[in-house]
Amino acid sequence: MKQNLMILLAALLALTGGIMLQKFTASPAQLQAKPRLDIKLPDVKGKMRDINEWRGKILIINFWATWCPPCLKEIPEFVKLQTELTSKNVQFIGIAIEEQEPVAEFLASHSVNYPMLIGGDAGIALSQQLGNIVGAVPFTVIVNPTGQIVHRHPGELSKNRLLELLSPLIDQAQTH
Repeated sequence: MKQNLMILLAALLALTGGIMLQKFTASPAQLQAKPRLDIKLPDVKGKMRDINEWRGKILIINFWATWCPPCLKEIPEFVKLQTELTSKNVQFIGIAIEEQEPVAEFLASHSVNYPMLIGGDAGIALSQQLGNIVGAVPFTVIVNPTGQIVHRHPGELSKNRLLELLSPLIDQAQTH
């Protein structure tokens, strides 16, 4: 019994020492490194778009599909908000989780004032990488101007809730 206790104590000391050593030997750059979004997808016309085009903006990245009623309900609100919030450094980006043709058909009859990218199956995987653990559509990610994800929202996102989430980000961006 006493021997087991000594082994356990030694293991705890070794673990604590290893954690402390790792913490004190990590460079400040390693400690402050934050994952960057790396999204490169084609738009409806086939032009490759890189998320870095919108670096420094508050991003609302919305994963959607033409066959998804809640997705289609959100888009007109997002169009209005894009118009209202452009001057406040906010950029909406749609990522369709389907192929180009149905998205192009949808956009031919609906005016959308923000980029629509074609994700297809890669869009589904990307939404999961960004935190869509339940596979919900729509799925929205809010990214601050430094490129950090600050909110994930599975399902329909109301205008009021979105404005609540954006308000502190907009206020912070305007004070800098």
